[in-house]
Amino acid sequence: MGKMLENRPWSELKVGDKASITRLCSESDIELFGVVSGDLNPSHYTSVDEGDKPRPVAHSMWVASLVSAVIGNELPGPGTVLLRQDLEYLAPVHVGEAITVEVLVETKAEPSTVTLLCRAVNNTGAVVLSGHALVKAPLTKQSAARHQLQEVKMRVRRHVFQELIGRAGMLGAPITVAVAHPCDQVSLGGALDAGQKNIIIPILVGPEDKIRSVAKEFNYDLAGIRIVNSEHSHDSAAKAVALCKSGETKALMKGSLHTDELMHEVAQRDTGLRTNRRISHVFVFDVPTYPRTLLVTDAAINIYPTLEDKVDIIQNAIELAVVLGVDVPKVAILSAVETVYPKITSTLDAAALCKMADRGQITGGILDGPLAFDNAISAEAAEIKKIHSPVSGQADILLVPDLEAGNILAKQLSYLAEADAAGIVLGAKVPIILTSRADSVESRLASCAVAALLAKSKEK
Repeated sequence: MGKMLENRPWSELKVGDKASITRLCSESDIELFGVVSGDLNPSHYTSVDEGDKPRPVAHSMWVASLVSAVIGNELPGPGTVLLRQDLEYLAPVHVGEAITVEVLVETKAEPSTVTLLCRAVNNTGAVVLSGHALVKAPLTKQSAARHQLQEVKMRVRRHVFQELIGRAGMLGAPITVAVAHPCDQVSLGGALDAGQKNIIIPILVGPEDKIRSVAKEFNYDLAGIRIVNSEHSHDSAAKAVALCKSGETKALMKGSLHTDELMHEVAQRDTGLRTNRRISHVFVFDVPTYPRTLLVTDAAINIYPTLEDKVDIIQNAIELAVVLGVDVPKVAILSAVETVYPKITSTLDAAALCKMADRGQITGGILDGPLAFDNAISAEAAEIKKIHSPVSGQADILLVPDLEAGNILAKQLSYLAEADAAGIVLGAKVPIILTSRADSVESRLASCAVAALLAKSKEK
């Protein structure tokens, strides 16, 4: 516990008394002050000096708040009431600068007012703030324990998705996507939003009257949008898959029909979109507390995958991660423990998969497992358990033992870690965009962006 805060009552103050504090200006300071104040002036986040890299400028009131900190903590200290400030801001304060703020007793007046000379300088000695503060000093001696402030960590929401959507929007011509049965607000609006962002060109496959009714109800503009009429959801799935199989569309997107209904058509041997690769699902997660893109597979298609299935599931995810910008994806094969234990099948699978990667049966990534979840995403946890792994703490892909475990993990990330998820099905002839009714607008756009990046990579 830190030392006690003690004040200087009015009777003890002398002209010339002074106190100071020094604070390093960080990006977190600027971001947090912006969150609290609501000040969105771009200069505080993207300001550029002549010929320099972007150097955000601190809010002027952030510097002024340091004056308040000296007055409240040091001189006169606890019990002081700030009555007025008259400050002049003489130079900008940038991230990385150490600011020293000093207050000096200039005058005293009955019954308890004090005028303080205020001054702030940066680490080069340049004066950045100057002025006066009028305070009401306490009349009695006071001391107080230093309040333990709550720890605050900045979480950057959707940093991964914003990059993906931006990349997809710059691909040139957007890809054509067959949207199967977009007959509610969420599925129709998501497809049209992605179209407006120049990520996809949606072709709506479903009962035309129903689609137009939804568009009218929610004021969606269907001008220039092609509609392929169908009789019902099963027919919508079949016709949407046919568009992809013919090459007319480059991706498939789930609308308001059930996933099983769509995937049934995808999996048909003669009319579907099957390849030699096992079809699998990948969640692309944007986790505010994790510094990189995180892929989780398979949490939606393969219920109890075999060892052979997992080979394709991993290969699908590795190839996706490479398209998303990861040069050599690191794959953590998850289990309940980090040692091979014959009674836990997932640990045996993990050991076999790692050896298969050593033999070139799985390529393009670095595999390790079995790993418990904490060891996969936390280097500190791995170090405590004396696990030496090239994957621990920096996993790009998490392979879950089965659908049940993956579904639970995905929902935990979404609801406890405030993560956003994009859903994509791989291993078919075209990427398949799977979205949920609970998905945010950004998640839907990110799912379309992932499909667009995949489709364009196949063209190359």
